[in-house]
Amino acid sequence: MSQYKIEAGTGQHIGDRQEQEDRTALFAAPKAPGYMLAVLADGMGGHSGGALAAEQVIHTAKEIFERFSPLTDDPENILHTIAREADTIIKLSAISTEKRPHSTIVLLILTPEGKALWGHAGDSRLYRFEGPNFIQRTEDHTYQTLLAAQNKAQPASISNTTTSQLLTNFLGGKEKKVKLSVDSHAGLQIGDAFLLCSDGLWQYFSNAEFGAAIAAHPPRQACEMLIKKARERAVGTKADNCTLAIVKLSKADVVLQDYKTHGIRRAV
Repeated sequence: MSQYKIEAGTGQHIGDRQEQEDRTALFAAPKAPGYMLAVLADGMGGHSGGALAAEQVIHTAKEIFERFSPLTDDPENILHTIAREADTIIKLSAISTEKRPHSTIVLLILTPEGKALWGHAGDSRLYRFEGPNFIQRTEDHTYQTLLAAQNKAQPASISNTTTSQLLTNFLGGKEKKVKLSVDSHAGLQIGDAFLLCSDGLWQYFSNAEFGAAIAAHPPRQACEMLIKKARERAVGTKADNCTLAIVKLSKADVVLQDYKTHGIRRAV
């Protein structure tokens, strides 16, 4: 069993948009003590379509994780199941509501054996830190990233920033199945931390800045500081919704045992 405790917090800001289309949540597993799930979704679609998609991601994750049991289920399969079912429902919603709901997704599961598993689709990110040190992050599913992976130059006709950042993988797309990218890390230690965030936040910070803020402060305070700084740096632009969740492993509280003897009353 783990020798650390899990501290977590979330934060959001609407930015300069008329509607908050991001969603995030933290869940415990009723049938699996010691397991936790963090979820973040950045909805797209306009006219409440994005909010509808992001809400569906959170709702689907909650329902599936509530049924999760390590005796019968595999955590990695749970990640794929959440993404697959949310993707299907979002596509059905597009038909029934005549909207165009899409969403990114980031999922993180921590186990009591000291293992982390995560998956994502889109350009919302997961960062992993050891203390203040940045270790890794997810790769955005954008056209620009796809070309870089294939060692291809970006055509001049689509060289502008907006087009190059078009998503190539997300929930609610035309593809029959969403392609969830999954990774894991075993041997979690005190001081390790994870950040899940939408592009409305990560575009304003370096890896080192994220690591320093999260290591130096409790999750809730770190969320407040990062959102405040993002708003300051977004001055003069039409800033997007800003959403994040921080999960941090801290030293477990020590429970002192009371070994004093106490008198025993006589039973009459």
